[in-house]
Amino acid sequence: MAELSGLRALVTGGASGIGLAIVTAFRAEGAQVAVLDRADTGPADVVYVRADLADDEQVRAAVDTAVEALGGLDVLVNNAGIGAQGSVEQSTDDEWHRVLDVNVIGTARVSRAAWPYLRESAHPAVVNTSSIAATAGLPARAVYSASKGAVSALTRAMAADGMPDGIRVNAVNPGTADTPWVGRLLDSAPDPDAERAALEARQPHGRLVSADEIAQAAVYLASPRAGSTTGTELAVDGGMQALRLRPRR
Repeated sequence: MAELSGLRALVTGGASGIGLAIVTAFRAEGAQVAVLDRADTGPADVVYVRADLADDEQVRAAVDTAVEALGGLDVLVNNAGIGAQGSVEQSTDDEWHRVLDVNVIGTARVSRAAWPYLRESAHPAVVNTSSIAATAGLPARAVYSASKGAVSALTRAMAADGMPDGIRVNAVNPGTADTPWVGRLLDSAPDPDAERAALEARQPHGRLVSADEIAQAAVYLASPRAGSTTGTELAVDGGMQALRLRPRR
């Protein structure tokens, strides 16, 4: 039997990158899927609702529409997020407000709107997309790292609050992933090939993480078979968080 057979899932940021990989993996495992994104169009053959995570009214309406189309909600994947580059000295107030409003408060907005529906599910689960930036200090990522650290803390708080209703809440912590956003960062570098090589070398397994690898972790955390897993973060980072290897020769 497929891991997610019969479950109804809402994936934010599911129009591209990691989110699209999660949508594809969930559907392959038997889930009905709705996507919430701010892009003009979404993946084919899924319920698609458009909303800006910085707008609570839009979020509430989109969640209600998605749940009505699905006939209920069992799994919420809070994947949508935006990035930022720069040190704390370089980052402006506008960048702080913009990133935190989407990555942290946006996650809370969607979760708040979805919570009553999740409470009615027999197998409710929330999967948040955090980052290696939440657990390792990375250069020129002050705002983004702070936002993902907050997502990790929020994951644990939500897991505690969800316990009475049986709502499991976990997070996936990807390493640097081979996604369109990272691709744009590489394209803007003075030497894209050298920058890619540096990012790959930073991860102990020597390559970027694939979006599908992250998606498979989300499948596990969403599955009823992970019924005793809550309040945890699953690192999918090629060992970057935990391993300290000698340099390759």
